[in-house]
Amino acid sequence: MINSEASAANERVSGILMHISSLSSDYGIGTLGSEAYTFADFLEQAGQSCWQILPLCPTSFGDSPYQSFSSFAGNPYFIDFELLRRDNLLKKSDYADMNWGASAEKVDYERVYRGRKAVFATLYKNFIKNIPTEFYEFCESQDYWLSDFSLFMAEKEARFGMPWQFWSENVKKRKPIAVEEEKEKFKAEMQYHKMLQYLFYKQWNNLKDYVNSKRIKIIGDIPIYVAADSADVWASPQNFNLDENYCAQEVAGCPPDKFSEDGQLWGNPLFDWDYMKKDNYSWWIRRIAHNMRLYDIIRIDHFRGFDSYYAVSAKEKTAKSGVWREGPKEEFFNSVREQLGEISIIAEDLGYLTPSVKNLLKSTGFPGMKVLQFAFDSREASDYMPHNYDKNSVVYTGTHDNNTIMGWVKEAPPDDVELAKNYLALSRAEGFNWGMIRGALSSVSSTAIITAQDILSLDGRARMNTPSTIGGNWMWRAKKGAFTHTLAEKLLEYTKLYQRI
Repeated sequence: MINSEASAANERVSGILMHISSLSSDYGIGTLGSEAYTFADFLEQAGQSCWQILPLCPTSFGDSPYQSFSSFAGNPYFIDFELLRRDNLLKKSDYADMNWGASAEKVDYERVYRGRKAVFATLYKNFIKNIPTEFYEFCESQDYWLSDFSLFMAEKEARFGMPWQFWSENVKKRKPIAVEEEKEKFKAEMQYHKMLQYLFYKQWNNLKDYVNSKRIKIIGDIPIYVAADSADVWASPQNFNLDENYCAQEVAGCPPDKFSEDGQLWGNPLFDWDYMKKDNYSWWIRRIAHNMRLYDIIRIDHFRGFDSYYAVSAKEKTAKSGVWREGPKEEFFNSVREQLGEISIIAEDLGYLTPSVKNLLKSTGFPGMKVLQFAFDSREASDYMPHNYDKNSVVYTGTHDNNTIMGWVKEAPPDDVELAKNYLALSRAEGFNWGMIRGALSSVSSTAIITAQDILSLDGRARMNTPSTIGGNWMWRAKKGAFTHTLAEKLLEYTKLYQRI
């Protein structure tokens, strides 16, 4: 059995879910710069013990951090210009006068992409004039993913973003001679992408050290699946169920439920678990070990996929017609423990859970998730009601896929809202969002995580993501100065009241 550090501890803690992209900045999107450090200070002042973020990976189609070009790389958008200026790699004039978007509360991804591409071109010219020794050390230590990723990105850019499945046959299938020729051809372009990763990880590691110095742990997110158009699949297609043309015959998804009559068609390629088992799960071991260095605690998205996973034909337009297949179950986690030791993991176990999934969660010892917004279905009793929680769990007011509390109160069925009001004694005087926060903090769950939007009393316009929709997601950003001393004092008071400090 693997015992999570978070679940093994008897202490009661709390934290805030706030992605890096949602931090305030003057340059279109949150970064690893001063606002991130200021937010860490806010967490400390508010008595919080955890900072949860979404995946740090580069985003691709749809701007989702859950559909990335790599599960190992960091998002270059998060590289902070001011920190680069301090290192004499940029001048203020290189970036300050560019148009980064019309709204300080929304990310304009097109402008961010175009603007940063121009700034990074200048950055690279300056960087190669005096390359630090640490860059070469970073490239060597990260070569198990960095070379493949940098070549992948260089190839994509040379083909105007074309998915790798449509590249020339020899490059698509990674014929050794072709790969060596491409590495020589794109030597400068590969170095450019390696530079971006070096700078991202340098800034991330410095931020993490600062956060940890305040006795705050970072909870990071691992999506169970990876994008079809990714360096992960291109570099090691043997780990995935692909046909002779390296295309997925079946893809991942989620069957219809009360939230979606068509289900959710994610489109990710499925793992070849038989091959992975024979290979001692080496790809997953590298991935988890990599994330253990990035974060203090790992949240595994779609945990139930390790017990059984939903497979849909790649030809389908919806997820209505799919089949359940057996996952690697406890054997996988036993192998992880044997190779990596004990790991702090939170299992995202939301949705319909079969007895088999529940048994897997129990056998691992990982804490599962409880979402307060799911508790108040007036039509039926819910396991998400706080009186049904156990200590070995993590309670959330909502996740990145939920509406904000204030948005939920406005849009949920009136009977559900009435049930929540009665159960938690919600009142307008306190604020419905603060009543829900109180409900999470007062529960027996060892860890309580509050979304930043709920702390800020924001309505549905600040929602991060609406599942099964394309466009308009992952855009929310906090206003500059939103996390005030007064707000920290208020959250501290609630945190102390329920002994989570």
